[in-house]
Amino acid sequence: MIEAIVTDWSQNGCRGEIVLGFSLVLLSAFLFCFQNVIVRILFSEQIVFGLLPTGGFVTPTLQHSFLLMFMRMLIGVPLMAILAPRLYPPIWQDIAQLRQPEQRPVLAGAAVCGSLMFLYLMLLYVSIGMIPTGIALTLFFTYPAFTTLLAWRWFNSRPTLFRWGIMAMILLGSFLTMPQTGLVDGGNYWLGALFGITSGIAYAFYTVIAQKSFEQLHPMPFTWISFATTLLLSAMSLVVWQLQDSQIPWTPLWIGGFLSALVTFSGHLINNFGIRLVGASTASMVGATNPALTVVLAWLTIQETLNGLQILGVATVTLSVALLSLERQPTQNVDISED
Repeated sequence: MIEAIVTDWSQNGCRGEIVLGFSLVLLSAFLFCFQNVIVRILFSEQIVFGLLPTGGFVTPTLQHSFLLMFMRMLIGVPLMAILAPRLYPPIWQDIAQLRQPEQRPVLAGAAVCGSLMFLYLMLLYVSIGMIPTGIALTLFFTYPAFTTLLAWRWFNSRPTLFRWGIMAMILLGSFLTMPQTGLVDGGNYWLGALFGITSGIAYAFYTVIAQKSFEQLHPMPFTWISFATTLLLSAMSLVVWQLQDSQIPWTPLWIGGFLSALVTFSGHLINNFGIRLVGASTASMVGATNPALTVVLAWLTIQETLNGLQILGVATVTLSVALLSLERQPTQNVDISED
């Protein structure tokens, strides 16, 4: 149980909290990488582990992207409702208490984070539809810079020169891992680039608001409320952007939706525990390893090759995260006991 592990490590002092939080955020980054690979397989045919040809079930349109997000949350929200009480028994009591007038700001914070989760995904999908995927993801993964600035503004967490250097190395390494693409002409390019950057800003706000919310709300009910909000907004988006394709292979999409829901639920929950322990700024910098980790995972699962620049990028990101884990951090008083 995550809660039991966190509680046990917290009793070993601040250093144990930092190491555990760092490890949780890195594990969540791996899970998000699985999510990226699953979506890639659903959108384009791949040979998994060099043995099983599958994928390419739907085209990568905005409507299909919203459909996959809706299916993922439609499975993820009840899945979490079933599993959450086993991991954190007071979850429904905590959620019920949020109806009290003095707790409504906390409920609003979780709902805002759910809206931001939907917003950053929507903006990223639109960006991918307008510009090459590699460029869109590169722009999205500038979010650690915005998270660091927001944490500085809201939490007085002034970044050191060492952290600015680490962040620059991570962004450089992530950029090098992206596929080499040519420039795109046309008026939509700059609009797509704007959406890509804005999606990163939305995710940065998500991380810092989550950190603030965890001062009053456990990560488990917070994550469930965020997921439920995203599910509602995804359903509303399907009403606005109606599907035109009548020949949708539902069985593989539901299988992909279940797997995606499982890793999304696990990834966000573990990431929220990590944010609670090490803060949004550190979590975002570790999370920025996602592009490099995705490249490695795609190489292992669907045999996407790595060129010299991508290998250099993976090495740069790995070294950056290793250096970040060695940084001495100020003592934090983090209450991780059950409410």
